[in-house]
Amino acid sequence: MEKFAQWLLTALICCVALGQFVQVITRYVLQVPVMGLEETILFPTLWLYILGAVNASRENTHIRANVLEIFLKTERQHTILAVVGEIISLVVGLWLLYWAWDYTRYAWRVWRESPTLYIPTFYADVALVCGLFLMMVYTSLYLLAHIRTLVNGGAR
Repeated sequence: MEKFAQWLLTALICCVALGQFVQVITRYVLQVPVMGLEETILFPTLWLYILGAVNASRENTHIRANVLEIFLKTERQHTILAVVGEIISLVVGLWLLYWAWDYTRYAWRVWRESPTLYIPTFYADVALVCGLFLMMVYTSLYLLAHIRTLVNGGAR
C-alpha cells in the first residue's frame, strides 16, 4: 500500500508539473494558450492535495502544536495526551466527513460539468470524502495503537 501511495503521489505531481510546464510554454513563449488546460490540471491537483493529506495521516506527520508535551514528564503522560489528541482529531474528522459525504451526495445529484471541456466535476468533488475517510481510518488506527500501549503498560 505504501509503494502504491508513493507512486500515485509521484504520478500526480508529475502530471501537475507537466501541465503547468505546457501552460507556461504555450501561453508565454508561443503566445498560444491551450484551451481547457486549467480545467484538466484541476483534477490531479485536487487529488494530489487531498492524497498528500492522507499520506501525512498515514505517516503520522501532520503538523502539531505539542506545547503541552513540554510540561509532561513521563512517557505515559505523553501517550495519554496522544490519545486525547487522536480522539479530538477523530471527532472533528468524522464531523467533517459527515459534511463531505453530504456534499458528495449533492455533487452526484447535480452532476455539474466544467465550463470548457464539460468534464464532470464530481470526479474532483469525490476526492474530499475519499480523503477524509482514509484520514479517519489512519487516525483510528493510531488511536487504537496508543490505547493498546496504555493498556499493555508500554508507556511508563
